[in-house]
Amino acid sequence: MVIKNGLVYGEDQCFQTRDIFIEDHRFVESADSSDAEVIDAQGLYVLPGLIDVHSHGAVGADFSDADARGLAEILRYEKSCGITTYCPTTMTLPRSQFLAMFDAMKELEITPEMAQIAGINMEGPFLDSPKKGAHAGEFIQEPDVAFFRECSARCAAACPTELGRHIRLVTLAPNTSGAIGFIDALKDETTIALGHTAGDYDTARKALDAGARHITHLFNAMEPFSHRSPGLIGAAAEDPDCMAELICDGIHVHASAVRAAFSLFPGRIVLISDSMRAAGMDDGTYTLGGQQVHVKGKLATLSDGTIAGSVTNLYDCMRTAVSFGIPLEDAVAAATINPARSIGIDDEVGVIAVGKQADVLLVDKDMKLVRVIG
Repeated sequence: MVIKNGLVYGEDQCFQTRDIFIEDHRFVESADSSDAEVIDAQGLYVLPGLIDVHSHGAVGADFSDADARGLAEILRYEKSCGITTYCPTTMTLPRSQFLAMFDAMKELEITPEMAQIAGINMEGPFLDSPKKGAHAGEFIQEPDVAFFRECSARCAAACPTELGRHIRLVTLAPNTSGAIGFIDALKDETTIALGHTAGDYDTARKALDAGARHITHLFNAMEPFSHRSPGLIGAAAEDPDCMAELICDGIHVHASAVRAAFSLFPGRIVLISDSMRAAGMDDGTYTLGGQQVHVKGKLATLSDGTIAGSVTNLYDCMRTAVSFGIPLEDAVAAATINPARSIGIDDEVGVIAVGKQADVLLVDKDMKLVRVIG
C-alpha cells in the first residue's frame, strides 16, 4: 500500500507532506507501487492509530463482564473510532470475578475489524477507600503481590495475542499498607500507576522514588493541588519519568485544567477515555463494577452523583483537547506515542516509522475521521 500526498505526523511530532509505504502491516522504506493499492491523502492528516490504555467498555459491554463476545464488540467499536491498540481495564471486584475476566479471553476470536489488545490495565483493587470513586468499596484490598502475579499468569495464558499477554498497568494507592514493598517487587514486571488516593506529597514522592511512573486519571480521585499541599499532582509533575493520564471528555476536567496539565507535564500526558459500557449508546441506566450508572449526554454518574467513567472514546477526547487549545501535535502525541511509551510498547506502535506496525488514520482538516487502516 502507498499513501500519497498526506500531511504525515512523524517521529519528530511534526507534520510533513510525504508518502508512506506499507507491506505486511509494517511501514517500509519504499514499495513497488505497480500493483499496490494507492491512496491519495491530499488534504488529509495521516496519523498513527490511537492507543487507549484505560477503558472499561463500550457499546453495552464491559471487560468486567468476563464475556468474550462482549469484549469482541468493544474491540470492534474501538477500531471503528480510530483506536487501533487497546488495554481492557478492570474494576474492583471479587477475586473470583477478577480471574474470570482474564480466563474469558481464551474464547476471544481475533478479526481484522478489532483493535488489538496490548495488555490489561488493572485499575482495582489496590485503592484507597476515601478516593474509591466509582469502585465498589467492599472489594478493595491492600496491595497483594501474589494476587497480582496470579492475575498476570492468567492473562499470559488466556490472551490470544502475544502483545496482550501482560498486565501493562496496575493502579496503586501509595498511602496503603505495603505499597512500597509492592512497588519494589513489581516495578520491573509492570507499570505502577499511582491513583485513587488521599495520599500527600511526601507519600507520593516516596512511591515515585521507589519506581512508580504513571498517574491514573490526573485530578480525578486524588487530593487537589494547592500551594501548601501539592499532593500527588505536585510530586508527579516534578518527576520527569512520570506519565499522567488525562480524561479529556469535557466533563471530568475543566478546559483550563487540561491546558495546565499539558504545561505541568510537558510531553508526558497520556490521553485516555476511561469509557464505560454506555460509550456509543443512548442515554439510560447502565452498570459499572456492579453499580448502577445514570447517563445523560456526556455525563455518567452513580446514584450519589459520583462521576462514573466517561461515555466517549479516545478519538473524541483527542478532538476535545484540540478544541480546548492544545496544539494538534501535542494532542496526537498524547494519544499515540506517549501511551505507547508509558506501557512499554513503543517498539511496536505509536509512530509512523519504518519497521513499526502500520496502523494509520486518515483525518480531514476538521478532525473528522475519514478512514482507519491497519
